[in-house]
Amino acid sequence: MDLTILFISSGLFLGWSLGANDAANIFGTAVGAKVIKFRSAAIIMSIFVIIGAVASGSGASHTLGKLGAVSTLPGAFIVALSAGLTVFIMTRYGLPVSTSQSIVGAIIGWNLFTSNPTSLSTLSKIVMTWFLCPILAALFSIIFYKLFKNRTKTLKLNLFLRHYFIRVGLIIVGAFGAYSLGANNIANVMGVFTNAVDINSVDLGLFTINKIQILFLIGALAIAVGIFTYSKNVMSTVGNSLYRLSPSTALIVVLSSSFVLFIFASVSLQEFLISLNLPPIPLVPVSSSQAVVGSIIGIGVAKGDRNINYSKLKMISFGWLLTPTISLILSYVSLFFMQNVFVQNVL
Repeated sequence: MDLTILFISSGLFLGWSLGANDAANIFGTAVGAKVIKFRSAAIIMSIFVIIGAVASGSGASHTLGKLGAVSTLPGAFIVALSAGLTVFIMTRYGLPVSTSQSIVGAIIGWNLFTSNPTSLSTLSKIVMTWFLCPILAALFSIIFYKLFKNRTKTLKLNLFLRHYFIRVGLIIVGAFGAYSLGANNIANVMGVFTNAVDINSVDLGLFTINKIQILFLIGALAIAVGIFTYSKNVMSTVGNSLYRLSPSTALIVVLSSSFVLFIFASVSLQEFLISLNLPPIPLVPVSSSQAVVGSIIGIGVAKGDRNINYSKLKMISFGWLLTPTISLILSYVSLFFMQNVFVQNVL
């Protein structure tokens, strides 16, 4: 059990990194627009990330399992550690990178080292969402902006009521976004351990928590710690540097990005589309960073502004390209040392 806790520690580090980077983006625009204080945002996010992870986190984890099922604890430890270190490095430079890309790169590194085949169909599905996520977020942002603009003209609220409704709306939408993030991204944190760890279910009388839910709860708590301790740098980048947001546009950005996270995590939505004989939306861990950046760009397009910081956007895009590459290399090299220097079986 002691070794299990030691090996899971890399997943906790990855969860902390996700909280410091990706999770911060849910309320980054609201904090940047000074609509809500950081501490209040962190409390709301932490509660709903945990609920989302435990209640709905299993959907997206299956896709990562198809990409590469890490079967040993030492192997899972290295994969999660490589992804966490990559995210931590990017976070140090204030770049909102993708934890999803980081864990995918690390899993591919494990596949290469162990000579396990990488499912190209699964990989292509995941990579497709890396492009689809910011595009969808931008489209939703444009639509919601137009609807919001028309609605406010109709209601003709005074300044005080307008600010009040926007503040309340940000809290509600932010809670929804945190729930969706927990449901979607907990697979990045603990997904690689689901095949490698043997934990007994816990019977609480009214309901039972299974092995996967226990792992997801532990990972979600690590995300919450990351939110509180190290998320302000990325909040500043997303909330202020890329594009100046008003409280109303901050609400739209949070709503758009949260909606994108939800549709890629919802098993119910996928089953509903299948029942209508429509193509299902893949249940894939997507990046809240990409969703937020896409939403902010959508706001800029909708307003016809030219104030988007394209130099910052290029830097963020470069980070997205660099993330899976660094993670893959770190994973492959670290697995070599774990196998040959520390004599731990990673196969």
